[in-house]
Amino acid sequence: MTGASRGIGRAIALAFRAEGARVVGTRTSGDGAGDDACHEYLVADFADMEQTRACAAAVRALAPDVLVNNAGINKIAPFAEIDPADFLRIQQVNVVAPFLLCQAVIPGMKARGWGRIVSLSSIWGKIGKEYRASYSTSKFAIDGLTLALAVEHAADGILANCVAPGFTDTELTRRVLGEDGIAALTAMVPARRMGSVEDVAGLVLWLGGPSNNYVTGQNIAIDGGFARA
Repeated sequence: MTGASRGIGRAIALAFRAEGARVVGTRTSGDGAGDDACHEYLVADFADMEQTRACAAAVRALAPDVLVNNAGINKIAPFAEIDPADFLRIQQVNVVAPFLLCQAVIPGMKARGWGRIVSLSSIWGKIGKEYRASYSTSKFAIDGLTLALAVEHAADGILANCVAPGFTDTELTRRVLGEDGIAALTAMVPARRMGSVEDVAGLVLWLGGPSNNYVTGQNIAIDGGFARA
């Protein structure tokens, strides 16, 4: 799984490892040594196409049963002021890297007749918000990519889905928003709390596991009801 060293990605890695899976994650720096979340890491900066291709080749050789595309970046800006270089970098990390990794795992999954692909979208890949054109573009693209995979490969035993987290309680969220910002935010959520990383991990674990035999092509919000309120 990508982006496994912190936040939601780390929680997902821990959830799969607790179920006995051998977990190989990615991170942008380090020596590739494992920790309590992942048995080992592939080191790759997905903003770099050469590193992304090398990572995809390594993943193809691993031939995993489950792929979780979690790594992503964001940069907020008014639409008319978006730097095209920033826009393209976000698409490279959030869309091109998952695309290449999906291509890498399909042959092995198809040969075995079983595979699960879960990609992290966002509520901003289901609904809109100002200043997020670059990010929303990438997350709507992940939804389209996932649907195409699901339609083409369901008969091969490969199920592909998106999970779209809403406001999630991470260290970064708390650092950026502060307690006052978090209080204002949670007041807008019907559940009156942010999601936890464990909430998201539990859904990804189910979609990526053997209990899921028929759910595919979906973009499932996990947001305490925010996007539907």
